[in-house]
Order: sequence, then structure tokens, then C-alpha cells
Amino acid sequence: MHYSKYLSPVLTVLAVGGIAVAAYATRERWLPHVFPTKSEAKSGDGHGEKGGGHDDHAGHDHGPRGDRVKLSPQAQANLGLDKDGAVDTLTPTEYWRRVPVPGVVVDRPGESDRGVTSKVAGIVTEIKARPGDTVKAGDPLFTLQLVSEFLQGVQTDLAKAARELDFAVAKRDRVAALVKAGTQSGAVLIEEENQVKRVVTQIQAYRRQLQVFGMTQEQVDRAEKGEIVTAVTIFAPAGPTTSWFPYPVAEDELLYEVQELSVQRGAQVQAGQTLCLLANHQRLFVEGQAFASETKPLAAAAAKSLPIRVEFPGEASGDWPEVPPLVIHHMGSPPAAGATFPFYLPLENQYQQFTQGGKNRFAWRFRPGQRVRLRLPVEKIVTLGPDGKSELLPFVLPAGAVVREGAEAFVFVQNGDVFVKRAVQILYEDRNETVIARGGNISAADFVVRTAAAAAINRALKAAAASEGGGGGDHHGHSHD
Repeated sequence: MHYSKYLSPVLTVLAVGGIAVAAYATRERWLPHVFPTKSEAKSGDGHGEKGGGHDDHAGHDHGPRGDRVKLSPQAQANLGLDKDGAVDTLTPTEYWRRVPVPGVVVDRPGESDRGVTSKVAGIVTEIKARPGDTVKAGDPLFTLQLVSEFLQGVQTDLAKAARELDFAVAKRDRVAALVKAGTQSGAVLIEEENQVKRVVTQIQAYRRQLQVFGMTQEQVDRAEKGEIVTAVTIFAPAGPTTSWFPYPVAEDELLYEVQELSVQRGAQVQAGQTLCLLANHQRLFVEGQAFASETKPLAAAAAKSLPIRVEFPGEASGDWPEVPPLVIHHMGSPPAAGATFPFYLPLENQYQQFTQGGKNRFAWRFRPGQRVRLRLPVEKIVTLGPDGKSELLPFVLPAGAVVREGAEAFVFVQNGDVFVKRAVQILYEDRNETVIARGGNISAADFVVRTAAAAAINRALKAAAASEGGGGGDHHGHSHD
């Protein structure tokens, strides 16, 4: 019992001594890992551990593998990787290989240009819109002083008929009172009611005649009261009540541009004479020109309503809202040997409004004659599933997001501050986009770099690898822990 208080310290000393002897005997195995020399730290395996004796620099370091690099938050910000959409997950997307087809913006035949004519003979006393002005449907364009004797006669007849109606109604009311009192027969009342109806019919006919010749409702009411109207206003016409165009436009939003004046102030015009020419550029056509060899994909695109991309050379990105893909509305006549044939796509125009000289003006984005480039879909890019039958939609990335090294292609997947290099299979690429196959080294859950910063990350990875294998001194502006 008295020896137990001495036994515990003795056993502790023996255990510590045994551990020390074992550590000394195996020192060649563990000593290089705990206290590496400077040359051993450069050679590679200890790069992920702190205390390797290197200074922190260039904002990034890399782990023990050569397929990844770690970037500091500052380095990521310098590459723009902190911006929205710079790094994001992938979504399987339907993609078509496309061929470029030239095109041009054109008017819609029979709808874009519209002449304004006079409905009556008169003298132009006021011109309210001039070439370059933008007007809406219902805006006043001209004021005409009437010189038509026919219209003056119709106004006189209307005022006379209105007075006759007053007399006829008063007489009918008297007869109705007598019939009610029993002193007059009902046949007389029927005759008086028919007379009132005949006069009302005449008044309605006169009113319609005046409205057909351009008088407003207010002017016709004045003529019915006996006031002779001597001038009429010509207004901008309303749009068609029905249209093939897939983008409906409200009447109060219909915009015209005055292209040409055909009369001058003080000129006498006849009924049916053109006063001015208006152009409506809100809805246009894109006319594409295809070769005979492109007939099959063109017909397929029209039958399936496949979206066709439109590019506008010379425009800077961000100047205007993006134009959605268009679909073919109709195709032109078959081409002669070696010639091209047209096909047409409806185009909704865009404009910017500004004020000049106290008037609202509009700067249209698209004008007839403007050249465009169409991207016609010719082949759907897919891969087959494990069963060999089901189609797997690919991933689509901007061209700068994929790094090429000889025959190999790579993307960078973000995992925290570490960016891992993953090999991918390219199915198709052009100057704007790269299509990669699903499966393999990437999935829809991976956060992939979607900008041209991928090339900078790849250079940083190569610089780190060269620094590791260089065997000394200069680290080329970067360090690793």
C-alpha cells in the first residue's frame, strides 16, 4: 500500500523515456516532414502546410497537386471573379450549330409607308407637321379651308332637316294629346310618327356624309345647329385593325415619321390629292438572302419556328436592349440557278425619345437599308445517353471560359478559394461560344468560371508549376505556403 505513491511517477518516467528512444531511432522518417529544408519545400509535397519558409506574394498559392491553384480574395477581385455571373453553375441548353446569312432591314410592303390624302377640295391654310417630325395616330397634320359647294349644301340641308324635325316632333306630340283625349283618330298619330322617322333618317344621312368628308363629330353638331363649318383638320391615320405582326401595338402608341410634304401653304388641293407621306418604322422586316444549298435548313427553321439570331454590325454592346431571336414569317420565290432567294422575319423596332425645338422626336434604332447578319440554325448539337438513344443537352459557355492546350481543353471549377482545372470534351465552338459535352469531369452542380479570366488562372497555375520545378531563388512574382 505504501509503495503505490512511488509507482506512478516511476511508470511515467519510463514511458516518456521509451517514447524518446523510439523517436530518436526513427528520426530519419519524421524529421524531414516536421523540419523541411529550403530545397525540400520547393520540391513540392509540403506546399499545402504553413511554415515552409516562403514569403506570401502574388495573392495566390497552390496545393500539393498541379491541377489547382488557390487565389486570394484580392486576386479574384482583380480578375473580376467577384462579379455576378463570372462564376456560376452550368445549365443543360438546347444548342444549334448556325451558319451566317446576310440580311437587310426593309419596310413592310403596303404597311410601312402611308400617304395622307385630302377627302375634300380646299386650300391649305396650315401645315402642322414637317419632314422629320414624329406624330402619333390622331395628331393634326393640316388645316384646309373648304371650297366645296357640295359640302356647303349638305350643311345647309342638315340644318334645315334639324328644324323640320323640331316641327315634326312638336306636331306629333300635339296629335298624341288629341288621340289620348279621344278627339283625334289613331291613324293620324301613326302618320305623324312616320314623318318624324323620315326626317331622322335624312339627318343621319347628312351627318354621315359630312363625317366621310373629314368633319369631326363636334363640327357636324355645329352644322346641325345651323353654323356653317368652313375649315377641316386632317389627322394622322390610325393603324390597321388587324395585322399579321406578332407584336400588337396600341393605337395611341402608333408612331409615324413625316418623310415628305407634297403641298405647300396656300395651295389648292382636290379631293383625293396626296398631302404628305408618312412612314411607320415601328414594325419592319429583316430580309435574309439564302443560297439554294440552304433551302433545306431554311425550310426546317420555318416549319419548326426555330429562333434565328440577328447581329447588327457596328453597334456597341449595351447601347440598345438585346433583340430576341426572330422566326421566319414567310419565304420568297425560289431562286434561279446560282441566285439567292429572300426570306422575311418580323422585327420590332426600338427608339430613343428626345425633345428638340419644343417637339418630341424619336431616334429609331433600325432603318430600312441597314445591314444585318443572321445566324441560321442547321444542326442540333447533342450527345447520346448511356442507353444510346436518349439525347443529352450540352453545356454552353462563352468562348473565353475554355482554355486550350494543344488537343486538350479545360475549364476551371471553383471550390472556395481553390480553382481546379478540369478537362472537357468540346462538341462545337465558334468565336463567341463553346459547347461542351455533359458528364465526365464536370456536372451541373459545379461552379465554373464563365469569363476570359480562365486564361489568367491557367497562367498562374503554370507559373506555380514552373516555380516548383525551377529549383531555386526566383519565384516569378508568386509564392505558395
